[in-house]
Amino acid sequence: MDLLKAELANKRKALESETADRPKKYLRRGEIERLKAEEERKTAEEKAKQAEEERRKWRQTTPLPASRSETSSPMPPSQIASSSKPETSFNISNEETILRLRAKGQPIRLFGETDKDRRLRLRALELIEEKGNEKAHGGQNDFKKALEDVEQREDQARQQDTQTKGKKKEDADQPVGPIDLDLIKTDPDKLYPLIYYSLRRTVKEWEEWMNERPEQVKRSTQGKLAAATQVQSAEYLKPLFKNLRSRSLPADVLARMAEIVHYMQTRQYQRANDAYLRLSIGNAPWPIGVTMVGIHERSAREKISSDQVAHVLNDEVSRKYIQSLKRLLTFSQTKYPPEDISQMMG
Repeated sequence: MDLLKAELANKRKALESETADRPKKYLRRGEIERLKAEEERKTAEEKAKQAEEERRKWRQTTPLPASRSETSSPMPPSQIASSSKPETSFNISNEETILRLRAKGQPIRLFGETDKDRRLRLRALELIEEKGNEKAHGGQNDFKKALEDVEQREDQARQQDTQTKGKKKEDADQPVGPIDLDLIKTDPDKLYPLIYYSLRRTVKEWEEWMNERPEQVKRSTQGKLAAATQVQSAEYLKPLFKNLRSRSLPADVLARMAEIVHYMQTRQYQRANDAYLRLSIGNAPWPIGVTMVGIHERSAREKISSDQVAHVLNDEVSRKYIQSLKRLLTFSQTKYPPEDISQMMG
């Protein structure tokens, strides 16, 4: 029996040795990563040894400067290459590194991390924050940005309130009569300045309305939201004013805006809202933007006209300033309510 056990043990050892000597056909992912990490570590050690060797040779062949002011001595190639890297120029003390990492809520040292690695990690975090701030200023939420601007403009508004109280611009002082809707067909070019000055005057009145509110209302949450909405709307309307000055609006959009301004001036807000709806979502049950329903001409093709296709979703800029037109209507109805209640918007 013992001879049989000894024979089995010898066979098992021989099989294990053959398996160990045989090269593996497949490797696990962990083994591959371990091998890569080992190669990277060896490469880094070799580079570090080469750099140290170059520095040692340079110290032996180059005399030390007499004073710190003599900075014109040559540098070894490794130092020239390292000095060109932005991370090596980020040279701060360990105490400062720890303070900055704690301020950011980051661990002051990771496992196996050297002081240099820690400084590089801090520099990377600061660069990420800088890029994030640039992106936030370029593309952050417009309403949030407007809400932040309101608080900064409050002090300026209080200072200017005493100086500009009772004073208005000449275009605001001059009476503006209702727009003649016949100009849509007879002379559309005359509509551009009329719409421009009317909307600018309404925006100015809205801003003055916000500034004339009581101080406790301005400081309340609802007051700040209302002021931010006004600032945001004024910003959204700038592309529209630019198009009006350059006289580059499509004919159907110009006609709908003329109707909106006309009915807003005459305090017929219900009709102004109807014109706004025709401008924003159209008045025909066709998909937005569809003007060709097939490759063949159909009998109902002529019913899809340009004024029956919505413009609010054509692009983001037009969507924003058309939305701001609705806000101007709401403000105008609040400040100048109609005599006929049926003309109020819902």
